[in-house]
Formats: sequence, structure tokens, C-alpha cells
Amino acid sequence: MGFTTKDDRFLEQEKAIARVLGSDKKSRHLVPSWQDIDVLESINKAVKPLQDFTDALSGEAYVSVSYIKPVLHLFKTSLLQPEEEATELTETIKTNILRYLDEKYSNPVTDELLDMSSLMDPRSRTTYIDPGKVEQVKKRAVTELMSLPVPAEKSTPQQPGLAVQVCQEAQPPPNKKMTLASFFKKNVPLPSPHQSGAGKIETELATYLLTPEADPDTDPLQWWKHHEPNFPRLSNLAKKYLSIPATSAPSERVFSVGGWHCYMQQAMPQARGSRQACIPCQKFVKKKKTKTKDSIASTSRPVHLLKFNVDYAMHADV
Repeated sequence: MGFTTKDDRFLEQEKAIARVLGSDKKSRHLVPSWQDIDVLESINKAVKPLQDFTDALSGEAYVSVSYIKPVLHLFKTSLLQPEEEATELTETIKTNILRYLDEKYSNPVTDELLDMSSLMDPRSRTTYIDPGKVEQVKKRAVTELMSLPVPAEKSTPQQPGLAVQVCQEAQPPPNKKMTLASFFKKNVPLPSPHQSGAGKIETELATYLLTPEADPDTDPLQWWKHHEPNFPRLSNLAKKYLSIPATSAPSERVFSVGGWHCYMQQAMPQARGSRQACIPCQKFVKKKKTKTKDSIASTSRPVHLLKFNVDYAMHADV
């Protein structure tokens, strides 16, 4: 579920807000005029299509970094394109958003990271990479794979006598007539036993790029787990890049929750995360009520925060 913008909420409750503000003489001047409504509608029309993408890119339970390139492409070609019925303010906002995104992702280091993450995503690969940079991205992938340790080959145990039986039964396949479909099949390169390390990596990368693209709903990490025996080197590179979050929201949530727990432990070290941690704090606040109003406000405020933190910790299992 995507979040709702404040402008969207205000527009949904416009009549109720105007009635409440207009019922009092002191707040009647705050009733929004038609000019204010037009401005809010223009802003909402430009920003509302982007809210679902913002929510999705802030997730932490799935791969998100490889979505940045496709999302930027969608913004530039569809969602932020000029519309005939749009107001001038809406078009100005869209233009400024595109300019900001271009400046934000114009850094060569960031662009290379996004290209590598797109290459390692079996759903997109080179689709959203600049055609002039595809070969450069491939070379960088080969260079990085050369620096990584060679994965151990997993050998499957063979039954005794099986190899001899296969050699005896193996016969050259009969000549088949060429069909029309055979001209459109992709020739998958096979690794040679005499290839160098770089040659094996290039063959593995070429084979990966020739395999069919995965469905958009496919989990890239599950795809690589299933195809790791076929691409042992590339799977290590995929783990390196696809584990990067697209935004800083997941790390900010971790620090936020950690800060609340540190505060709870400092305030109530004897509670140790129990639900009964609020009881001593409530007694402490009741004793402090004999002081001034400022001291009561300063001592009573953490009670609500402490209750929230304890309940959240019990349900979140953090």
C-alpha cells in the first residue's frame, strides 16, 4: 500500500475543513480560497503518481537497487512527461523533479554502481544500460570477478561403472533436418578446458546474457540461488550488488529503533524490555506532580514514548 500525501488528504477533506474553519469568526480567514485549491491540485497531480515508487524503493525485504534505472526510465518516458490538460505549475514541478534526478544520478561512480546492479538483475540485465556503455560494464564485471576468489566446484558423486556404461551406449546422434526455428536459436558459448581464468569468466558472462530474462515478479536472489551451479562466479558478484538498498530509509529505521531501545534501557535498566517497565515510570511521574508545571511536563512526557517503545519491541522482536 502506498502512502498518501498531505495534499491528497487535504483535498479529500476540503469541505469538512472549510466548514470547521468557517464556523468560527477567529479562524474564518483560514478557509482556503479557490486559488489555494488550484495550487494544491496542481502539486498533487504532479507528485501523486510518484508516491508508490517512493514507498517501494524504501523497502528492505526485497532487492531495490536494481529498480532505480527502470524507475528513472519510466519517469522520463511516461510519468513526468508533459500533458495537454496539465497546468503550468504542474509542468514546472515535473521539470524540476527531472532536473533534480538527473543531477542526483549524474555522478559517474553512482552511475557505474547502478549499471552493475542492473546487469546482475536477471529481470533487466542490459535493458536499461546506455548502449554505449554496455561493453564497458561487461569489462568491469570481468575485472571484478578476476579479483574475487574462485568458488569451489561442487562435484556430484558418480556411481561405479556408470561412466563406462555411458561410453559404451553413447552413439553419434542421427542427422536431423534443419527447421526454420533453428535459425533463430541463440548459440550459447561453451567453456573450453584450456581457457584462462578471464576466458572462463567471459564465457560465463556471455552465457548469462543469452539466457531468457526472468519474469518481472521474480525474486532476483532466489533466481541466483537456483542458478548458482550454472554461474558460480557471477552469483558472488550478484550478492555484492543486489544487497545494496536503493535508499537510506532501511538504515534510518534501524538507527531510529535502536535509539528508542537505548533510551528505554537508560531510563529503565531494571526492566529489561518487560511490559511492566511502564509501572515504575508512572509511579515516578505521580510523585513528581507536586512540582511546577514545567517539571511535570518534562517528567511526564517520556511515559507515552516509553509505553510505545516497549510495546513495539515486544511485537517487533527486535
